[in-house]
Amino acid sequence: MRNLQKLAAGILEEVLDGAALHQVLPHSLQQLQTPGERGALQDIVYGSLRQLGRLDCWLAALLERPLTDPQLGWLLRVAIYQLAYTRAPAHAVVHNAVTAAGEGWRRGLANAVLRNFQRRRAELDKLAEDQPSARWSHPDWWIAKLQAEHPAHWQSILEAGLLHPPFTLRVNARHGDVASYLQRLSEADHPARQTGENAVTLDKAISVHSLPGFDEGQVSVQDAGAQWAARLLDAQPGERVLDACAAPGGKTGHILERADVELTALDVDAARLARVQENLDRLRLSAQLVVGDAANPDTWWDGQPFDRILADVPCSASGVVRRNPDIKWLRRPDDIAQFATQQALMLEALWRLLAPGGTLLYATCSVFNEENDGQVQAFLARHPGDAARRPLPEPLSDGSLLPDAEHDGFFYALLQKT
Repeated sequence: MRNLQKLAAGILEEVLDGAALHQVLPHSLQQLQTPGERGALQDIVYGSLRQLGRLDCWLAALLERPLTDPQLGWLLRVAIYQLAYTRAPAHAVVHNAVTAAGEGWRRGLANAVLRNFQRRRAELDKLAEDQPSARWSHPDWWIAKLQAEHPAHWQSILEAGLLHPPFTLRVNARHGDVASYLQRLSEADHPARQTGENAVTLDKAISVHSLPGFDEGQVSVQDAGAQWAARLLDAQPGERVLDACAAPGGKTGHILERADVELTALDVDAARLARVQENLDRLRLSAQLVVGDAANPDTWWDGQPFDRILADVPCSASGVVRRNPDIKWLRRPDDIAQFATQQALMLEALWRLLAPGGTLLYATCSVFNEENDGQVQAFLARHPGDAARRPLPEPLSDGSLLPDAEHDGFFYALLQKT
């Protein structure tokens, strides 16, 4: 049996050196034999990244001097995470970590640090509470930015970023309704509740192929907050619709489930666009898939305007950090301005493709103002004669859907070409 702690430590080291988690983790998962092992490794890695600020604080307090062995440091963080946040037996966690540490001083240090952590836990908790980056397990600049931009909600946003994300499904309205699907889940002993118009959240995540009707396209995995996109776009039968930056296709499928439209799914990455096709095949729906850059339509657009455009633009992903916990440690403050520049270029380019009277839904999974309301206000200032912002229903009156226990964080703005 592979030492999961050692595998997890190696993944963390690669990620914090700049590698993307979604690229590193699959290779390690392939080395494991059972679903239980793969699930455990994934939980350790994601959990350690969510709580990394606190783990760093604790480890620094437990060491007399900084470690010169980075691999041992990551191993200790992983073991401390397991002791603090999982139900793994403490003796097994310590034994496995000491074994993985190697021989000599590494073995002795690992044993001493982990046993000392157990003895000093209350003291270490208080120490972490006094350090913002440890208490909230986010970088200091990120915390300060949220405090400035969301003075009434910054703490709840940070708390949501530390939660395990909900496992939410979108019920395909072409095949049934939420009430009937909840009944099917109950009969299959999968407790769940309704969390949106077509959204169902299970009490516990399970394999998608264990879900009633998943392979037949009756449900899809999609966060309840993300499900607002197709609802707000509100494409009508027969309309010509563009889903820009469409991969992996969750919103594409939802648009088509709601109405028979002529949909073009655009993405700059051909490999990611293939995932859109896979999702559409499972849903038994169709769209025109186009490889192209939303900021450069002249290379792919046929000149026919669109009635509706979903501009789900690249962003900092600051609203979905619990699903992508490496992001908060890899992002830098100047990244936000770079995203905002890219978003402005895309908005201008896509606006040219919209028919008079048509609507464009601008969407991000960010909680930062430059990418959200600030971006929209700047766009409206550049287009005083041909763009109007349309009101959104509650709870989206200002466009912001801040992350909480039920959904991730998103921003939406509905723009009409006047």
